[in-house]
Order: sequence, then structure tokens, then C-alpha cells
Amino acid sequence: MKYAIQANPSGTRTVEVSEENLKTIEKYALFRQLIDSNGIIDENVLEKLRLNLRALIASEEKDSKALLDLCIDVIYHNNMKSFGLQQLAYLYLHWLEQEDEDSDNNEDTEEEEK
Repeated sequence: MKYAIQANPSGTRTVEVSEENLKTIEKYALFRQLIDSNGIIDENVLEKLRLNLRALIASEEKDSKALLDLCIDVIYHNNMKSFGLQQLAYLYLHWLEQEDEDSDNNEDTEEEEK
């Protein structure tokens, strides 16, 4: 599944995010402790994420295709700025909620079948 996030306040630029990109963010906990306690996402936060990704890719001993795809498709996209990163964080949180709901629904269905 593909999602489109707004990359600027006026809505004239977007960035496509795949479900695989969101799974990669979750797998590597890329948003954990990324944002300071003030909750503001600015260009410094985006740069911090980019540096974290570079370090992860450099330290990966096995295939880092998912990380590279995330970088190319989303994080280093020409339209990605701090506003876009904020929208990506919102999308990620919404996606996590959906995953939890789907997981809960699947568990309920399995229990009913028993």
C-alpha cells in the first residue's frame, strides 16, 4: 500500500511512502528518541535522522536494501523538509494504530474460531 504525505504547508509537494518504508521505520525504531522534549520537528531533526540512517547503513553487515529504499524514496527525497518529516511522523503513528487494531481483530477472530 502507498501513502502520500504533504511535504510543504501549501500542499503543492508530496512524497510517496510505502508500507515497506513504514515497516523499516518500525524495525529500526528510527523515530525513537529522535524528537526533543519540545516536540518540534525542524531541519535539525531531519538532519539527525539522516545521520542516523547513514550510520545504520554503514554498520549493517547484511543486506540494507530496506534502509536504502527508505533513504532514496522518502528521507532524501527532493521534497522532504521538516514539514514533510512531521507529516511522516503523523502517518507512522496512524499506521501503528491501524496495525494494532488489525492485530487485535485477528486475535479476536482466532479466539472465536476455537
